[in-house]
Amino acid sequence: MPRTAYTPSLPGLSTTDALNTVINWGLGADSTAYLARMLTDPAAHGIDLERTAVLYMATGSEWPETRMLCEEFMLPLLREHGVRFVQLARNGHLKSDGFTVLDDSRHPEQLFARGPWTLWDDLESVGTVPQQAGTRKCSLWAKGDVGDWWLTQVFGGRPFRQIVGFNADERGRTTKDTANSKVPGRTGVFPLVSWGWGRQQVEDYLLKRFGVHWPKSYCTFCCFPVSMGALPAHLERMRSHPEIAGEVLRLEYTAMSLNPNAKLYGRRTLLELFDPAAPRDRACLEAFERELDMPWALYHVRRLFLLSADGEQRPVMRSTERVDLGHPQQLARRLLSISERHRVEAEHDPVYGRARAWIRPRTQGRPMAEELFATAPARVIDKQDKYFEREWDALISGPAAQLPLA
Repeated sequence: MPRTAYTPSLPGLSTTDALNTVINWGLGADSTAYLARMLTDPAAHGIDLERTAVLYMATGSEWPETRMLCEEFMLPLLREHGVRFVQLARNGHLKSDGFTVLDDSRHPEQLFARGPWTLWDDLESVGTVPQQAGTRKCSLWAKGDVGDWWLTQVFGGRPFRQIVGFNADERGRTTKDTANSKVPGRTGVFPLVSWGWGRQQVEDYLLKRFGVHWPKSYCTFCCFPVSMGALPAHLERMRSHPEIAGEVLRLEYTAMSLNPNAKLYGRRTLLELFDPAAPRDRACLEAFERELDMPWALYHVRRLFLLSADGEQRPVMRSTERVDLGHPQQLARRLLSISERHRVEAEHDPVYGRARAWIRPRTQGRPMAEELFATAPARVIDKQDKYFEREWDALISGPAAQLPLA
């Protein structure tokens, strides 16, 4: 089939005014199954391809096999049918940093793995991991905010349909989606639910259509496999990509250096799930050791656990400051030596190098303050919450005890 003539457009121009349908494609089995089946007969599924765009938000940490399958099977389909495919990403941590259109084409040649700023960049820069508790803030940050920006720019309040690939096993998510929608004019549509297609039907369809098992799409460092009961499969994916396992282990280890509670899986760490005696696990641990072979930093970390005026828990406030830069062993020796002289509780991981000294250990109950010095890979930036010093001084009532490091 000849290539469809198409000029990439900017949001708000005349070529976007006719759009009335957007299809969210997250690269995973559910949305891929809908997209592939719909393209067998768009009209029968109520789709006018001339008035439809497929929307993909690049998170930056998709598994390699997922990207490979999408480029092998789905991009050719999009090109064959002249489907408008829009790829988006964030520019930075804040919404005010803006968003980027990575590609907007009816003949896409590649799937963009990442944009200027990714969820990984965001987590690594502040030294933390995704949180299991509450809403999936990471997904809202990396996908929801990005897509809503484009939709608002393009539709400007005009009515449109947004097709989302929740399957029939996830009916509860459709209710939440409808309740939480913030884009004017939007109506969510959930065809897999209407078809009665659960996860098994989705996987069966893709296997029959393409002859491959389509894996679940999620970030390499996602914290939810443990709660989804998919941890064994997740670890097998890690073992198949030891270099990725090494990166994720470093992300978790850095976060736990600054906060021992920052375990990737709540009560469990990724590190403890690998057995050094098992060859494939050992490959992951060796990759982790290579990841740690970089400049390290000594950080001064303070946290405040406060209450509101009506006694409710306030969000934790944090101040992180880089004190020194150097080799991990050298920084650890310095911290441990000074801690010993000042009789400050300290700890050291002789295997991977981290050292920590507790100036003000966490106590039970709020309000309370926590203060420590810790060594970690030098990927964390200086960052302090607004009004932190004012709140710190108010709680501590005077200068905090300090090691002679800061």
